[in-house]
Amino acid sequence: MSDRKLRIMVAKPGLDGHDRGARILARYFRDCGYEVIYTGCHQTPEQIVEAAIQEDVDLIGLSCLSGAHKELFPKVVKLLREKGAEDIVVIGGGIIPKQDFQYLYDQGIKEVFTPGTPLEEIKEWIDKNVKVEDRIL
Repeated sequence: MSDRKLRIMVAKPGLDGHDRGARILARYFRDCGYEVIYTGCHQTPEQIVEAAIQEDVDLIGLSCLSGAHKELFPKVVKLLREKGAEDIVVIGGGIIPKQDFQYLYDQGIKEVFTPGTPLEEIKEWIDKNVKVEDRIL
């Protein structure tokens, strides 16, 4: 059992520059006691994966409002696998149509949250599904 805090990366892949929700989540996660790394906007999947590995995160929360989630989110998961970091949990959020959820799940995204999801619900999901001791450190 580790006493290390859960490390969460909040990332904005692609050209989407609307980051208010991502910044709100990052602050909320910090206030909940998690260690938070916020990458800012306009990150490539490669930059996100490299930073996640360097920062030894337990979870990556991807945010996309531009409609590119079906391309960008799976690419992050694929790159994590290629780098041997498939133990990092990846969740997604943003303007994502319900009909795209299953595709994202099939590509390795563990959960999808859309605008209006209560912050407490996201935290509860994280606390239930992401454990520090489950990761190889």
